[in-house]
Amino acid sequence: MAKAKTTVKFQGTLEQEQALQEVIEAHKDQSGALMPVLQAAQGIYGYLPVEVQEMIASGLHLSVAEVYGVVTFYSQFSLNPKGKYSVSVCLGTACYVKGSDKILEAVESKLGIKSGECTADAKFSVDVTRCLGACGLAPVMTVNEDVYGKAEPKKVAAIIDRYMND
Repeated sequence: MAKAKTTVKFQGTLEQEQALQEVIEAHKDQSGALMPVLQAAQGIYGYLPVEVQEMIASGLHLSVAEVYGVVTFYSQFSLNPKGKYSVSVCLGTACYVKGSDKILEAVESKLGIKSGECTADAKFSVDVTRCLGACGLAPVMTVNEDVYGKAEPKKVAAIIDRYMND
């Protein structure tokens, strides 16, 4: 049975909204204001959900489509929240030929989410990366700054369990 896609509901605070409004106010009359406002907004919220994009569009007198177009064009921006623990699996050539696709499958199965998603409790998110610079340890996965080299699908559950009760 396929699991339903798990998403985290947007829960911005009044303080975050006020901080964003201050950033918009400081940049609204500048040419090219969208990029620094988006960067600041992602710093404030951790990602750029549609609610934040709408605030930015309104404050800068742009269409939501224009804001969304920039957000989705640049890989530095995220439409999805990141969990407390960000799990990344390298699918670069060295890791892939050593079976990192199976590592990704094991991570997704253990957490019940796909790459680019976040668990409902916002504890874990999963992402794919193209190279972590640790090709000699392939296949490699990370949990935040912790690096797990020569990873094996059968060890994924134990790795994730280390972070479950934290």
